[in-house]
Amino acid sequence: MADALTLRDLNRATLARQMLLARERVGVVPAVERLGGMQAQEPRPPFLGLWSRVEGFAAADLLAALHDRAIVRATAMRGTLHLLATGDYAAFRRPLQPVLDAGLKVLGDRAAGLDTDRVPPVARELLAERPRTFTELRDLLQERFPDVNERALGFAVRMLLPLAMVPTRDRWGFPRTAEFTLAEEWTGVALRPGAEPDGLVLRYLAAFGPASVADAQTWSGLRGLGEVFERLRPALRTFRDENGRELFDLPDAPRPDPDTPAPARLLPEFDSLVLAHADRSRIVADAHRPALTTRNLRVRATFLWDGFVAGLWETERRRKAATLRLRPFAPLGGDAVAALTAEGEALLRFAEPDAAEHGVVVGD
Repeated sequence: MADALTLRDLNRATLARQMLLARERVGVVPAVERLGGMQAQEPRPPFLGLWSRVEGFAAADLLAALHDRAIVRATAMRGTLHLLATGDYAAFRRPLQPVLDAGLKVLGDRAAGLDTDRVPPVARELLAERPRTFTELRDLLQERFPDVNERALGFAVRMLLPLAMVPTRDRWGFPRTAEFTLAEEWTGVALRPGAEPDGLVLRYLAAFGPASVADAQTWSGLRGLGEVFERLRPALRTFRDENGRELFDLPDAPRPDPDTPAPARLLPEFDSLVLAHADRSRIVADAHRPALTTRNLRVRATFLWDGFVAGLWETERRRKAATLRLRPFAPLGGDAVAALTAEGEALLRFAEPDAAEHGVVVGD
């Protein structure tokens, strides 16, 4: 019979994989690999996410890796933008194509007349000439396909062509309107052949296990991963959670003692920790889960106390004063306030280094 794991067992195991039990001395490329990629819908959050996890992290470290093309910002899991180590992108882009194909369904009636066989080759030619913003690319595609919705043209290219965003000297690596280019030409690394997602599943377990088939499907956006887990079963360990669900894990992956101390940590918007499981109770109580997402599907910044999401946070800047406001789900004890305040002040010094004042406020 499979070993049983408590909620705290799962919490501490996941925090260990995500470098949230202690900051670790590791380079940014292996850090991004270990994290299973980092959601990067906006450019700033991955910098804050690495600051919370990597000892001595400096923004220049990630900027250098982006400009050296060792890390790419590209469409990946769930059809959303992620930072991925270039090797992982090359390995996982083709296995993720079914997710991106399915994403085209959101176009609905706007897809009228869209020929997904003809549009990508034209877009490839245009991007081979030079990197382009999607505004520019849509305009050029509209000239070639005047009867097709321009948004549908752009979205189809984003889903069907392997593209990378081109970093700039902007503070967080990318401007609001970034240019895209062909990923293989940008990185110099060819996409690996084959569409089997076995390697992707193993990377997921290393970053977020122990986990169920449903968890892996939620994180990746892929369906039908049960067959993959069955194929990998001989090389994996299996467990049961408190509800009897079967969980899989790598045999030698860390599973710390559930009483291992977990420090105060601040996670940025869109952090994958709060998105990577179908059952997210190992990180956030079900009662608090709705508060993590806004109506327009933005994932809010959260803070951890004793390993679990205990509230939300946000920053504001007024002239030379930077303030971080903690919005706890329940009253915090004195130890928690002190630890979170210290962590918040340190984050503000990283994120707002030119501010003359840094302060943390609890509540409204």
